[in-house]
Amino acid sequence: MKLQSILFLLITTFILLGCKSALKHSSREIKEYLPIDETLQNKILSLDAVYFKAYNTCDMDVQSEMYSNNIEFFHDKSGLATLKEEILKGIKRNVFGKITGTLIEGSVEIYPINNYGAVQISYHKFHNKAEPNAESIPSKFIVMWHNDNNNWKMSKVISLH
Repeated sequence: MKLQSILFLLITTFILLGCKSALKHSSREIKEYLPIDETLQNKILSLDAVYFKAYNTCDMDVQSEMYSNNIEFFHDKSGLATLKEEILKGIKRNVFGKITGTLIEGSVEIYPINNYGAVQISYHKFHNKAEPNAESIPSKFIVMWHNDNNNWKMSKVISLH
């Protein structure tokens, strides 16, 4: 009886040590984001500011200029849109004069994409003018920025509400 108890304790100890070791090696801590390239970070932040100024002031010309002709816009509610003209019409019809968006400071992560441009991951709050007291829930916004000879365009957008 005593031998069985000792064996049970030994086996249990080895199993627990093995699990602890496996967990230690299989999980990695998520590190706090630190900008990789300050110049790139500032460039993308300035593009985001230009985009949302145009978004909030109904500036169709700037909006049009910022989207690539080969844009892919993924929206969790309305799906995929690939026609720039249709995206702009939808924004004009559903957003302009009705909704404003603001970047949540400190939420931006920007990573260079070699031989392409950069990816921006951030959160924005959107405010519906028809419901001024409604709570604005942060929405994830992911943008692939294509850099063609320092001419930056939004080539892919993922908007998650």
